[in-house]
Amino acid sequence: MSKTALISGCDANYYPLLREWIHSVRRFEQARDMDICILDAGLTPEQIEALRPLVSKIVNPEWPCPLPDHKIRGKDFLKGCVCRPFLPQIFPGYGTYFWMDADTWVQDWRGPELFLQGAAKGKIALTGQVDRAYPRAVRVKWMGRWPWKVRSFYFSNALSAFDFETARTLLPRHVLLAGAFALRADAPHWARWQELVVQAMTKGKVFTAEQLCLGKMCYMEGFEYELLPAYAHWLCEHKPAWDAEHSVFVEPSLPHETIGILHISGWDEMRLDRSVMTDFETLQGGVIRRSYRYADFDGESV
Repeated sequence: MSKTALISGCDANYYPLLREWIHSVRRFEQARDMDICILDAGLTPEQIEALRPLVSKIVNPEWPCPLPDHKIRGKDFLKGCVCRPFLPQIFPGYGTYFWMDADTWVQDWRGPELFLQGAAKGKIALTGQVDRAYPRAVRVKWMGRWPWKVRSFYFSNALSAFDFETARTLLPRHVLLAGAFALRADAPHWARWQELVVQAMTKGKVFTAEQLCLGKMCYMEGFEYELLPAYAHWLCEHKPAWDAEHSVFVEPSLPHETIGILHISGWDEMRLDRSVMTDFETLQGGVIRRSYRYADFDGESV
């Protein structure tokens, strides 16, 4: 089957963001023939009932493997992370799976289109934590004039989940992001990603396991990936600019490409409260105060 599934998921706390994501996707003609599937990672029964008319499927999956209580501690929302490699089993019957985190929303369809084009090539299409506007890849502690300790997402997590050689190999690499990715159902990535995430979450942390394993799979094991530009999936912890003429978020540097998918990372208060604002520089030389949240949501009850 060649149909595409657009998938997201969350717990009850992120439900308003999920509703905004659905609304932002459905307004595009290109998404009309795509199914929306929701991974229930702690939604309330009332929220599930409200979602049913809006989506094709809602599934509360099992954990990928048995885990001790101290690793879960009631954090069912982590299913929304570690179940991503298992999407073809959770939502069978689709040709392509396109995951976007619940705290993302689609501003311009050019971003999703790039993901789908990459997936059509048999690769996993994703973005990295790398761009002209993303200034820091690693954290360094200094002892006088000498670097004493270098920390990165890959090194600390790979050290606990795998081994020192994996951690050392991944240390200088840009992080491949699991917050938005597209992959065909017949791609070989799925089976290996599943194996790795079970190993990583068993030995290391549950949180971050699926993103860590993307790095090992792509950088070390040769699974093909299409690394898209940051404007396809923008991390909002790094401020974009605002084009006041066209009312869109754009890259802060030339050529000021319009951002496709905005990911509200690094803004915990704003994720939970639409009224939280921040300042953005405009291409027209001014400053505007607004939220990263999807502004065109029609105000229906969430």
